[in-house]
Amino acid sequence: MTPADRDAFRQGVRTGIPFAVAGLVLSLSFGVLAREAGYGVVGPMLMSLLVFAGSAQFSALAVLVAGGSPAAAVGAGVLMNSRFLPMGIGLAPSLPGGPVRRFLQGQTVVDSSWAVAARPDGTFDRWLLFGTSLPQFVTWQTGTLVGLLAGDAIGDLDRWGLDAVYPAFFVAILVPELRDRTRAGVAVAGGLIALALVPVAPPGVPILAAALAALWGLRRTLP
Repeated sequence: MTPADRDAFRQGVRTGIPFAVAGLVLSLSFGVLAREAGYGVVGPMLMSLLVFAGSAQFSALAVLVAGGSPAAAVGAGVLMNSRFLPMGIGLAPSLPGGPVRRFLQGQTVVDSSWAVAARPDGTFDRWLLFGTSLPQFVTWQTGTLVGLLAGDAIGDLDRWGLDAVYPAFFVAILVPELRDRTRAGVAVAGGLIALALVPVAPPGVPILAAALAALWGLRRTLP
């Protein structure tokens, strides 16, 4: 690691702290809900460690609580996490090493770190990405464990208005991107697609369909 890499990593850690605080609240909520659903401690903790993705974990838990099969829960999680496929394709050229090393580095990607590490030329600062993800990983595991072990004492997080943290989290990621006209257009188009589909499409489908707006943005940025 070069001095520049260390500086980028430290900057990433500092940048990731606000997102980590939001993730702590979200993971607390996940832990509480998993406890109330009767899934014990080991299963939900393994999910947080291996999946580390709020939308996928909440979707899978919702399917299980509603009486769905484990296969359906996995399908819901995969559907919600499918956005990481194009994100990974964009990130891949910025990761050095062979397939295994690049695969392992790619496991550090979360929405906020991917957005923070993106450069205007389409490349990514991988050490900035690693640093941004680190505090979020720590608080996500911590929040899940606390929610599982102390769910009764925590109670209903929604009564404090903390259910607003999840959408606010993504708004915080989006706002810096709106300075670019093309990206702002993609955001508006994606929002309109999602709003049109929410009343008629199954959960998860509107946000995936909205991602198609990114293809327009890609066309506008290609030479």
